[in-house]
Amino acid sequence: MSGKEKKGMKKDREKIEKLEKELEETKARLAKEKDDYIRLMAEFDNFRRRTSQEKLEMVNVASEDTIKGLLPVLDDCERAMDILSKSTDSAAAKEGTELIFNKLTAYLKTKGLAPIEARDKTFDTDLHEAVAQFPVSEEDKKGKVFDVVQTGYTLNGKVIRFAKVVVGI
Repeated sequence: MSGKEKKGMKKDREKIEKLEKELEETKARLAKEKDDYIRLMAEFDNFRRRTSQEKLEMVNVASEDTIKGLLPVLDDCERAMDILSKSTDSAAAKEGTELIFNKLTAYLKTKGLAPIEARDKTFDTDLHEAVAQFPVSEEDKKGKVFDVVQTGYTLNGKVIRFAKVVVGI
């Protein structure tokens, strides 16, 4: 073998060694990246599971809070039923029922519930559901809510039940 060939082989061997070293470094980087990816995916799955559990817990706490707030109203209803079964005084029964109703509506208002004002308002499909139409003689009553069959409600500004209304035509 000539000197040139030996030099060429030496250069080739050096190139091969360099490429093998680069290949090993690349394999090591790839293994590290795969490991990082697997860890990141596991961390993301844990995050998703944790946030899902936190959301469920928030709903449960909110439900519990709402129910606890309604318990005094339930107690009042039980007392009223007991009194109604023993009393013949309809004025006192009416007054007691009104007090319970006012207590319930005040509590629900603190939770963001609001009735939809409908009577004598212009019919609005975003708030009202027409269940009937009624002929009216006055022109300014046409297209307006004549009667409310069932009160509608919003919860924090979002309609949760449309008001069922009779519309003047």
